[in-house]
Amino acid sequence: MALKSTIFKASLNISNIDRGYYAEHGLTLARHPSETDERMMVRLLTFALYADEALAFGKGLSSEEEPDLWQKDLTGLVERWIEVGLPDERRVRHACGRAKEVVVVSYGNAADVWWKQSRGKLERLDNLTVIRLPTDGTQALAKLAQRTMLLHCTVQDGVQMWNGGDDTVAIEPVIWKPSSVKNGNTK
Repeated sequence: MALKSTIFKASLNISNIDRGYYAEHGLTLARHPSETDERMMVRLLTFALYADEALAFGKGLSSEEEPDLWQKDLTGLVERWIEVGLPDERRVRHACGRAKEVVVVSYGNAADVWWKQSRGKLERLDNLTVIRLPTDGTQALAKLAQRTMLLHCTVQDGVQMWNGGDDTVAIEPVIWKPSSVKNGNTK
């Protein structure tokens, strides 16, 4: 018998001062049986960073044809394809051919090794952004994970401040490779 995804509900209030984006999102996250709380919360962090009414969670780990998050225009064309973790270089190239902009949000202890191995090939992709999240920040964010979450995320000067209950977590993403394509939604 196959294991089912665990459903998490998040009420996420976003105040992105850098982008001038202020909104509340009621989100449902399906955590794949092989997914950790840390990875799920990184997906939520990424949603907050790129928040838009058209941004949606994809099937991610459950599908090779969909990313973790994506944003499509009204015609169905993929404007932004977002991968969380350490994707295979071929998957990233495939995504760059399908979307106007591709973002890889890397995290964890293996991220530095992954970037060292993949950097040469990935730096050639003009529409790719690669972001590194600090491990201590993503591990602290994972502790905020609950089946029902009330979270507030403030983004200012590139730093995300997460509040959940009595806990506050600060995370400053590092851009390893910026995209030369500007979509107007990242900052």
